[in-house]
Amino acid sequence: QVQLVESGGGVVQAGDSLRLSCRASLRTFSDYTMGWFRQAPGKEREFVGGIRWYGTTAYADSLKGRVYITRDNAKNTVYLQIYNLKTADTAIYYCAGGWRIDTRGKYDYWGQGAQVTVSS
Repeated sequence: QVQLVESGGGVVQAGDSLRLSCRASLRTFSDYTMGWFRQAPGKEREFVGGIRWYGTTAYADSLKGRVYITRDNAKNTVYLQIYNLKTADTAIYYCAGGWRIDTRGKYDYWGQGAQVTVSS
């Protein structure tokens, strides 16, 4: 059974930085595009960004310059780094995996989510 487990969430201050991790039990992790999404209270889930199986990245326009996604295939792990956090970044952050899809494609596997709360 495939599992994606996010970690690194918590309560942070506005202006801080945060790194979320997502470890995936995917046998061929390096063949998967990994995405990050978030859902704020009362809002729909939105795309944050993703990293394709061959390593290039794509980000939501509204977050470019503040978020960066990297992956470590040896550890089956993808990371989301967020700088200069704002209260509007408060959300549950989800990672997802899709076999050789583009970053805005249909993801097959999802994590349970990690809560990030940014206080002012």
